[in-house]
Amino acid sequence: MKTKFIYVMMAALLIGSQTISAQNKDNKDQKQRPTPEQMMQRQANQMVKTLRLDDATAAKFTPVYEGYLKALRECRMMNRHERNRRNNAEAKQTAKPVPTDAEIEKQIKDQFAQSRKILDVREKYYNEFRKILSPKQIMKIYQTEKSNANKFRKEFDRRKGQKHGQGKRPMHGRPVSNNK
Repeated sequence: MKTKFIYVMMAALLIGSQTISAQNKDNKDQKQRPTPEQMMQRQANQMVKTLRLDDATAAKFTPVYEGYLKALRECRMMNRHERNRRNNAEAKQTAKPVPTDAEIEKQIKDQFAQSRKILDVREKYYNEFRKILSPKQIMKIYQTEKSNANKFRKEFDRRKGQKHGQGKRPMHGRPVSNNK
């Protein structure tokens, strides 16, 4: 009788561990990063809620706002390809080379061009938004974007300031101690 009980308990533990393992695998699959398109869709939906738009206005606004976000993203990526290429080349060398005056001047001019392009996009889409929204609503878009950018910057700075292994959250309000 005891033997049967032990076998039943072992079988139950085995099945339980398999179930938990499968659930953990599902959770890992769900934690994949969203695509840029999914992020833009989320941002557009959040902005519709923030502006409290009715369905008809939201239907007009969403594709325009997604186009705006896509255009801004393209502007922000302009100089990133050049920087990534340069950083990869530097990583292969042991010491970072000091950039020449010509390289620095090119970087500055590239930043000016990027800033102009972002301004052009903002002006173009302001005129598009104006066909759908009031100036107060457009100002709310810009304020929300600025607020979100500040939140992301603070979070980035917080994470950057942490040492490896300090990213753990405290449990139930208790601070995590790193004393070993």
